[in-house]
Amino acid sequence: QVQLVESGGGLVQAGGSLRLSCAASGSTFSGKTMGWYRQAPGNQRELVATISSFNNIYYAESVKGRFTISRDGAKNAVYLQMNSLKPEDTAVYYCNTWPQRDDVWGQGTQVTVSS
Repeated sequence: QVQLVESGGGLVQAGGSLRLSCAASGSTFSGKTMGWYRQAPGNQRELVATISSFNNIYYAESVKGRFTISRDGAKNAVYLQMNSLKPEDTAVYYCNTWPQRDDVWGQGTQVTVSS
């Protein structure tokens, strides 16, 4: 069974940076497009960024120029470098495949940006 574990969240001031990590067990990311998603209180979960197995990358307009998605096939991991964080980036961040698989959502990692 696939398990995704996100880590790296925390509390940071506006303008700060965080690096999120996503590790998979039970399966490999190889050949799959992976994505980072986030869900803020009272909002629906939204797609933040995706990276294909060929390193084709997509960013939501709201994070373009501030966030960088990357992957390490050898470590079966996906990362999200978040710079110039804003209070509106506050959310629980999740990784999953893209399109998402509803049976593999992890616990997510909380990112809180204070103003």
